[in-house]
Amino acid sequence: MTVLYGEGRSAMRVSELPCAVAAARAAAASLGLAADEAVVLHDSNKLTLRLLPCDVVARVAPVADQVARLEVELAQRLTEMGSPVAALAPRVTPDVHERDGFVVTLWTYCEPAVPPEVPPAAYADALARLHAGMRQLDVPAPHFTVRVDRAQRLLADRDRTPALAEADRRLLDGTLGRLRRAIGERDTAEQLLHGEPHPGNLLATESGPLFVDLETCCRGPVEFDLAHAPDDVAEHCADIDRDLLHDCRLLVLAMITTWRWDRHDRLPNGRRLAGEWLGRLREASAEVR
Repeated sequence: MTVLYGEGRSAMRVSELPCAVAAARAAAASLGLAADEAVVLHDSNKLTLRLLPCDVVARVAPVADQVARLEVELAQRLTEMGSPVAALAPRVTPDVHERDGFVVTLWTYCEPAVPPEVPPAAYADALARLHAGMRQLDVPAPHFTVRVDRAQRLLADRDRTPALAEADRRLLDGTLGRLRRAIGERDTAEQLLHGEPHPGNLLATESGPLFVDLETCCRGPVEFDLAHAPDDVAEHCADIDRDLLHDCRLLVLAMITTWRWDRHDRLPNGRRLAGEWLGRLREASAEVR
């Protein structure tokens, strides 16, 4: 199972795009960077732009929906340690810029590698090096179970999830509760994690794989992070609890399935994916009985 979608990864509203682009260009201009052109690289909960001719990457989000200062702090400290994360833009002071209701952060543009896929062994190595760097940081971060709580609150809110059948609602809630207890009862070391190191948050660059989107960081067992990666990545990981990884994979699957039933979710083909994932969870539930 490869998990590609995290919590609330719906695209920025179309009406917000021109203002978000203008905010990014204005932030760059205030630092003396020429940003005559903005090329959209990715549109999710954050808008990612390549600004030209200064050739830096701008990440833009509404003020209310971001934890940019933590992300900037983590990126700066992890880069200094040589961890495989995208670096902040050179020649400017690392900071968070607020413009017209948006926050803008500026990053180094990295040429994509050819081919663009990261091989499983390189993926596993990059994640292990990221975790090694994160173990050296003492920063406040929520426990991964906070996300389980949010998912269960969403399931309890029938106004937010009106299309979800009651049997499937019970299945999701029961799966989340059961796996949260099972994972919590294990005597497992926990540390700072990326939170969502799925393939969409790993760039294949000419200088090697680099993780992005550090705003999802949380605390928990490394198996929770590994649960977001393609299955064959785990084959290259030593010293992991395979049973715990299995439980974490099912837990993450139940969470991302829940997000797809939120009536505000705008992920393309989200409901089709939710139906497929519910089928997997039904099979897993039947095996437990």
